Amino acid sequence: MLVTGGTGGLGGAVTAAFLRAGWRVVVPEREGAATEPAGSGPVRVTADLLEPAGVARAVELATADPDAPLRAVVNLVGGYASGGLVHETPVEEFDRMLRINLRPTYLVTQAALPHLVAAGGGAVVCVSARAAVAPFPGAAGYATAKAAVLAFANAVAVEYRPRGVRCNTVLPSVIDTPANRAAQPDADHRRWVSPAEIAAVIRFLASDESAPTSGASIPVYGRA
Repeated sequence: MLVTGGTGGLGGAVTAAFLRAGWRVVVPEREGAATEPAGSGPVRVTADLLEPAGVARAVELATADPDAPLRAVVNLVGGYASGGLVHETPVEEFDRMLRINLRPTYLVTQAALPHLVAAGGGAVVCVSARAAVAPFPGAAGYATAKAAVLAFANAVAVEYRPRGVRCNTVLPSVIDTPANRAAQPDADHRRWVSPAEIAAVIRFLASDESAPTSGASIPVYGRA
């Protein structure tokens, strides 16, 4: 399987959950990564997922083991930036939110879909955000980008359901990561959702246990 963003605050928990379940996990990284042998952890590959060539490299490695065909893709790559109201936000910042949240999800899914179909089916899991359905002030670009991820995932679900490929989306609230705690030290962290909790939902959506489910938008809000 292929997990983008597999080294981040959420990605580490997702990668660990799939490794514990016995999956071969390929994790693309932008730089400084060396491929590790199977069985010692995730297989790492240097790849810029904003560019088709980098995506092709990652998907090639994810499909390189005939004993472990590509059966699932988890799209975690993205980013958040707060700002002013819409009239105060430069279009460049708006475009940046779309680029880093939507483009890798599109490119990776697009490249992986033929392999999932060829393997007899599989699953794609995308990560949107609560902000996609419940926006808050100062994050129009982020909310729009995450809503676009949700719409794209639903389109994939409709187009590829007849070919045995499912696509579902999780919508986290604030994730309890060290970076988020540092950014919001006075927040009630007990209300946030933990990476391990989200990882369990993602693992379920990627597995055969969720075979009847496609096109779902799953809220993972914790107690927020």
